[in-house]
Amino acid sequence: MRKSMNMMFCLNLLGMAGRVVAEEDKTVDVLLIGGGIMSSTLGTYLQELEPGWSITMVERMGAVAEESSGGWNNAGTGHSAFMELNYTPEKADGSIDISKAVEVNEAFDISRQFWAYQVKNNVLRQPASFINSVPHMNFVWGEENSRFLRKRYDALQHSSLFRAMEYTEDPARIKQWAPLLIEGRDPRQSMAATRILGGTDVNYGEITRQLVSGLQQRENFTLRMNHEVRDIARNADNSWRVTVADMQNGERKSVINARFVFIGAGGAALPLLQKSGIPEAKGYGGFPVGGGFLVSTNPAIVQQHMAKVYGKAAVGSPPMSVPHLDTRILDGEPALLFGPFATFSSKFLKNGSLWDLFSSVNAANILPMAHVGINNLNLIKYLINQVMMKDDDRFAALREYYPQATPGDWKLVIAGQRVQIIKKDAQRGGVLKMGTEVVCSQDGTIAALLGASPGASTSAPVMLELLERVFKEKAASPGWRNKLKEIIPSYGQRLNGNVALTEQIRRYTDELLQLHVPETH
Repeated sequence: MRKSMNMMFCLNLLGMAGRVVAEEDKTVDVLLIGGGIMSSTLGTYLQELEPGWSITMVERMGAVAEESSGGWNNAGTGHSAFMELNYTPEKADGSIDISKAVEVNEAFDISRQFWAYQVKNNVLRQPASFINSVPHMNFVWGEENSRFLRKRYDALQHSSLFRAMEYTEDPARIKQWAPLLIEGRDPRQSMAATRILGGTDVNYGEITRQLVSGLQQRENFTLRMNHEVRDIARNADNSWRVTVADMQNGERKSVINARFVFIGAGGAALPLLQKSGIPEAKGYGGFPVGGGFLVSTNPAIVQQHMAKVYGKAAVGSPPMSVPHLDTRILDGEPALLFGPFATFSSKFLKNGSLWDLFSSVNAANILPMAHVGINNLNLIKYLINQVMMKDDDRFAALREYYPQATPGDWKLVIAGQRVQIIKKDAQRGGVLKMGTEVVCSQDGTIAALLGASPGASTSAPVMLELLERVFKEKAASPGWRNKLKEIIPSYGQRLNGNVALTEQIRRYTDELLQLHVPETH
């Protein structure tokens, strides 16, 4: 009798275990991996376009926006190409190519429209908590750099998007714009500057938190914190079986079946995409680069500088090394930030593993990665020099922009990790790509975002591109197109060359985002 009861007890336990597994094997329409700006933006789009769809977001940290989207993990730049000199390269004939600047500028206007719509619909609240008007400037010295900046300014005047840009070589005028740049500097030094008052400082972490809070207002949205994706496998019906571990409960595993999976996990996107086994992921590699910034919160200094000021990278340095002295406004408090100073770690996330880089290497990407290493010796040399920098070296770099800086007012803050794309290339074997790239399966059931800058600034247009690629039929339907036109009033139209539409859109977003842009003077 006792033996029979024991057997029954064991069977009951097995039955209970079976029911637990069945309860945890959840099926959803959309699974968002990563709780950053990209996943929250895509989820917000889909809640508007398909309110009946079930959406689950999985985040390995204890809160959203803890990695690259976090306010202190990036420079907070509203990347609009007003001041990023690497978006306007000088060609072999000496002319300036502005095509990338125009593309990035239009992209940021789409992000502004997306955020404005969320403000209008009470998803994003108190715009000053996440976006503020901060002039965007360039500042260079030396005759050669001054000539380049003048040529860049002249070239950008051919685009209607940059009509508000000002240019000067007058130290007195530059001092009016940004006093810290000039005080203590030799007035005989050749210098030049540009300024656009319509620039912004953006807290992408705050946007992310508010978007996720908006997603949580719907019953068909689930957020799983402290859950890490361990495996991704295709089901027989072409949906995806995603195994996740609960990091707070002994890494207890559960399964989420999803009809569509988006991998928006920052640096971790590459290894997760590799787990999917889709052929489109083959040949991709990643190169991790970290960054640090000198930060001052001394009110006597911060109040004298209201601008994001980008300079010119040193000869032979990569685009990611462009130095800038930035106004930041985080949680209502202003600060100044100078950098970046590159750091190197084999981690793909700030809170990742030192094995991330090595575990991402496979037979399909080892040759492209090797070719990139051989073809980018300047980058390797730059990183070595940066890692070897001492506090005095970093402070000397700051004084090139702020001559009267004193060490006691500044501290070093380590920002987030970025993973630059390495991609197979027929001519060079492999190429290191700056920027972001959407990789998706041929059937549109899984997609990932790889890469870094301009990243968060272009979250709205990049996720719009993803929607059009993976949901082609729906994106072409009148229902989706009308809703997208409501969210993005300029949807389907180009701003460049259309002065009236540009002014209309910028007035609309200025008003809703409460951006108070003063008149040019």
